[in-house]
Amino acid sequence: MENSPVINATEQEEREYLEEIKEQLVLAVRRVDDAVRQFSGELRQQKQYLHEHQSGLDDADMVAAEQSINRMAYTGEGAVARKRRLLKLVQSPYFGRIDFTTLNGISTPVYIGVHAFAGEGQRQNLIYDWRAPISSLFYDFELGEASYASPNGTVPGRIDLKRQYRIRDGRMEFMLDSDVNIHDDVLQRELAKSSDDKMKNIVATIQRDQNAVIRNEEASVMVIQGVAGSGKTSIALHRIAFLLYRFRDTIAAKNILIISPNKVFADYISNVLPELGEEHIPELGMEELAADLLQGQFRFQTFFEQVSALLERHDAAFIERIRFKSSAEFLSQLNQYLLHVENSYFSVADLRVGRTVVPGAFIQQKFKAYHRVPLLKRFGQVANDVRAYVRDKVDRKLTGGEKATIGEGIPRMFRYGNVLDFYRDFYRWVGRPELLKLDPQRPLEYADVFALIYLRIRMEGLAGYDHVKHLLVDEMQDYTPVQYAVLSRLFHCRKTILGDVSQTVNPYSASSAETIERVFPQADVVKLYRSYRSTLEITAFAQRISPNPNIMPLERHGPEPAAVRYASPAEELQALPVLAAAFRSSGSHSLGIICKTQRQATQVHDALHGPGVYLLTEESTAFKEGVVITTAHLAKGLEFDEVLVPFVSARNYRTEVDKSMLYVACTRAMHRLTLTYSGEPTAFLSV
Repeated sequence: MENSPVINATEQEEREYLEEIKEQLVLAVRRVDDAVRQFSGELRQQKQYLHEHQSGLDDADMVAAEQSINRMAYTGEGAVARKRRLLKLVQSPYFGRIDFTTLNGISTPVYIGVHAFAGEGQRQNLIYDWRAPISSLFYDFELGEASYASPNGTVPGRIDLKRQYRIRDGRMEFMLDSDVNIHDDVLQRELAKSSDDKMKNIVATIQRDQNAVIRNEEASVMVIQGVAGSGKTSIALHRIAFLLYRFRDTIAAKNILIISPNKVFADYISNVLPELGEEHIPELGMEELAADLLQGQFRFQTFFEQVSALLERHDAAFIERIRFKSSAEFLSQLNQYLLHVENSYFSVADLRVGRTVVPGAFIQQKFKAYHRVPLLKRFGQVANDVRAYVRDKVDRKLTGGEKATIGEGIPRMFRYGNVLDFYRDFYRWVGRPELLKLDPQRPLEYADVFALIYLRIRMEGLAGYDHVKHLLVDEMQDYTPVQYAVLSRLFHCRKTILGDVSQTVNPYSASSAETIERVFPQADVVKLYRSYRSTLEITAFAQRISPNPNIMPLERHGPEPAAVRYASPAEELQALPVLAAAFRSSGSHSLGIICKTQRQATQVHDALHGPGVYLLTEESTAFKEGVVITTAHLAKGLEFDEVLVPFVSARNYRTEVDKSMLYVACTRAMHRLTLTYSGEPTAFLSV
């Protein structure tokens, strides 16, 4: 293969080329504007015409005119979306380039950005979408031999040049040539900067292992176990963007559902996909899903309330109930119980309808024949068969009374008629009736919610969510086997499930990747050990609280985390405004003050009250920059330039749940971590 002369070899030529591309982009924006203006003019005329000639138009004319209006409006919307993409490209047209020479010696410079762009009359793209097959070369290979999978098969060749740029507001801040993996270099610069107010778009710095996860089209269930700061949520969202691009004819944003831990997190990630050019993706919390499925029949405790109860007081019986219902064993016992019900709870007898006797064996046989139908839904089917049987015998239509005898007689042969009775009976059957606390005056315990839903699915059936074609489940470690069994029966689509076993807010109900694999034996499991978020010093400090030998931090240094002692709780509280003021003058964008309980967070908020200070609660729906006061539970998945963890005394942090919370709090910090306490420090810090 011959080496072709490099186009735009020098930085000066690259800068000039950038200006040319921006001119073409601005021209394209103008063209879209003209098209939109023309459409809206035609649309106005069309509507005017309809309005004036309404009386003289027949139905066919009306339908045709309305279709034409809808088509124009649709084209107009498409133009508006195109304009939005072009304006994004004007800001930052591309972030990477490779020069790829195929075996027949043709060399092409491939510029890669968040969207594709072909200028007026160009046969080839000037900018390639990061999700296009050829763009995978940028993530998967260094200089030298390389290949990518195209729709027509593998394309082999050679990468002669690999370059990375940072372009902001249309200005090139720097470019880097690479003969080795340069991503870390760029990551270094990215990470040394402060965290944005929302999650970063990582397209420019996707690593090879991450790229394989993002572009995996085969897996029906993908489980991503990633350490704190490994970018797993960002990867999952880029995966969604890739699938939307790759299967754009069959799947749209509205066919995807994200199960997110809370509304703040939902807002925090909300701008990643629009950044990537996808519209808003629907999301639901587990509790919203539960409320939907229980159709308002029960008041129930939320996961947040369950964890708050564990943090406020140590109740051994409560912990025992949670632990039992969060085990894989519990799910298998529920399944065994359902078999037992099917085989033993239908006490069939002959049924007398007027003079006709329907033999019990006939009823039993029909009940068994409907083994695919949920238990409590079979009675209607069996009753229909029995009516047909009697109708044949008496050779006439049945009377209302006879039909009623059959309709009421068959369910009566079954031990219970509603799911709650079966749920209560299950604990008797297991020999642990004390593990169910049902009090009509109090909400259902969170640990019972999905067990009850699971029984309901198995006994009554529940409509699935067939419009969902991809389910994304975040914070996987916080869901139990029975919750996964419910998701598996409701969503018959591909799934991406991600989380970190070390970051559990309730260790009594945590699931590992292995536990999840048991529910989804077909899952592809990917483990991400490289952490990009925190400095080495912060990572080492968090490791003392909860060791994870697999974590590989990025070589980036910062100040040692500090644990500061105060003489009394009052003095500690007075020191917090001083520490927050120091953050304000440091040039960082975000400070997270992360407490153990909501009550403590409110107390800190009262002490710091002022502009730019925000308290996150379970009800919060937005993530803002500045000083954010919250609990570790709500801070999951978020990151801050600096983190302050108050009240880390031995009195405040002593249980397993407390330890989990402390780990989550410390791993939110990117650059600086400070802890404060009065009295004795928690034992979790002294190793």
